[in-house]
Amino acid sequence: MFLDRIKNEFIQNQPLFIGEDTAMRSAVLIPLVKVKEEWHVLFEVRSLTMRHQPGDISFPGGRIDPTDASPIDAAIRETHEELGIDPSEITVIGQMSAFIPTSSFVVYPFVATIDNHLAHSLNKDEVEEIFTIPVNWLLNYEPYLHKVPVQPMPLTDFPYEKIANGDQYQWRSRVIEEWFYDYEQYTVWGLTARILKHFIDTIK
Repeated sequence: MFLDRIKNEFIQNQPLFIGEDTAMRSAVLIPLVKVKEEWHVLFEVRSLTMRHQPGDISFPGGRIDPTDASPIDAAIRETHEELGIDPSEITVIGQMSAFIPTSSFVVYPFVATIDNHLAHSLNKDEVEEIFTIPVNWLLNYEPYLHKVPVQPMPLTDFPYEKIANGDQYQWRSRVIEEWFYDYEQYTVWGLTARILKHFIDTIK
């Protein structure tokens, strides 16, 4: 009886990873737009007045709200709020693998086409400007990599007395890979570049 109950639990849909249900969850669109009969990827420059990451380059999207039926609904809602694009003009092509920078943060990326992307008004509280990069340019460009070491730093109240080796415990550092794409006056890096690289590597 006990084992049957456990088996039934694991037959049900499981979270993508342990902690997904409590993580900060966001969704973004990788928007494909036609510019002079050529496919481009559209990007946003975040408003210079924003508290977090002003001036950074990103994809349309944002945090998933409790009222969003699904991650794709959140991505479409955020795209509408940021770019003024009607959801009827967004056609979702597919979902990419989730990006999990940490166990407390996950991003769900979706690839979509957008019609008439220049015929709308930007939400200037969130978006400074938009620009596009040709897909063919991205397919032929070699992004460059910088590695950022990250070392855990426990707070002063960490209970070292509970663990082997106490305050001599050897915390394992890790390395964050930061990719960079330089296009005209723009530099795409960070989370956006990681998702972009996976998208480009996939369609290659």
